[in-house]
Amino acid sequence: MPAATACPIVLTAAERRRLKKVAWGHKTPHQLRMRAQVVLHAARGRSNARIVRETGLHLDTVRTWRGRFADGGLPALADRKRSGRPASFTALQVAEVKALACQLPAETGTPLSRWSCPELAREAVDRSTAGSISPSTVRRWLKQDALKPWHYQSWIFVRDPAFRPKAARVLDLYARTFDGAPLGEDEYVISADEKTSIQARCRCHPTLAPGQTRAMRVNHEYDRGGALAYLAAYDVHRARVFGRCEPKTGIVPFMNLVTQVMTTEPYASARRVFWIVDNGSSHRGMKATDRLTRAFPNAAMVHNPRARFLDEPDRDLLLDRPTQGRLAQ
Repeated sequence: MPAATACPIVLTAAERRRLKKVAWGHKTPHQLRMRAQVVLHAARGRSNARIVRETGLHLDTVRTWRGRFADGGLPALADRKRSGRPASFTALQVAEVKALACQLPAETGTPLSRWSCPELAREAVDRSTAGSISPSTVRRWLKQDALKPWHYQSWIFVRDPAFRPKAARVLDLYARTFDGAPLGEDEYVISADEKTSIQARCRCHPTLAPGQTRAMRVNHEYDRGGALAYLAAYDVHRARVFGRCEPKTGIVPFMNLVTQVMTTEPYASARRVFWIVDNGSSHRGMKATDRLTRAFPNAAMVHNPRARFLDEPDRDLLLDRPTQGRLAQ
C-alpha cells in the first residue's frame, strides 16, 4: 500500500512576508508562531518528518497544519470556531434582567434610589427570573447595551415664567448685543460670582524640592488657616480675570470686587460695563442694581434667570428705569 505524500506548499511573496512576521514576531501567540513555522518549512520542500525534528511538534500536528494551509491559506491557520459551553441562561432571562434595569426601583416596590448589579441579581432571583445569578453576570449583560442604572443625571425644571427673555438678554450680551444693537468698542461684559468656603491651609513642614531620582516631597500634615471666599470677575470677551479673597461673602465684599474692576482701565472710562450675576443675597434684586449704579454710573447689573415660586414678584426682568435712561445717554 503506497505511503501518503505530504501536501506541497507554494507561497506567494506576500504570504511569505506575512508568515515570517508571524513566525518571528515578539507579540505573536506561541501556537500561531509554530503553525507559521510549519508552513515555512513545508514551503522549502521539507518532509513532515524533518519538520518534526526541527520544530519538536508531533507528526500529526505538522500534518494537520500543513494540510489546512494547503486547503485554506493564511486564514486556515486560525482556530476554528467552537460551539463552547452551552449557555446557562436563555435570551428571555437576559432580556428580563435588562428590562428590570430600565425600571425605577420604586416601580417594583424596592426601597432603593437606583439599581446596582448585586441588587438586580437579588431582585431577579426573587422574581424567579433565574434560580441563581451572580452580579458579575448581570454586569456583563448590561455592558452589552451600555446600561448603567447606577448612574444618574439631575436637572431642574424652569419655574420662572420670564426665563426666556432673561436668558436671551444674557446670551445676547455674550454675543456682544444689547437691545438689538451691537456693543461698541468701549462697552464691556463682566461675569461675576463667589466661591465660598475655600479652605486656607499651610503645611507644617516646608516642601522639599525634587532632585535626581527623587520626586518633590510634600508633608502630609497641615494647619487650617480658616475658610475664605473667593470672588471672581471675568471679562467674557477679552478673557481677563479679576479675583480677590474675602473673609466672607456679602454686599461689602462684592462691592470691593466691583471697585477693583471699575477703577481699572479700560472699565473706569468705559461707556457701559454690564455685570452678569446670579441671584445671590449680595447682589439680588433692584436694590443691588441701584447700589451698583450709584457707585459707578457706567455700570449695569444683569441677573441670570433663577428657579423660584411663580407668585414671586418679577422685578429683576428689567433694569432700573433711571439707570436705563442714564445708560442710554
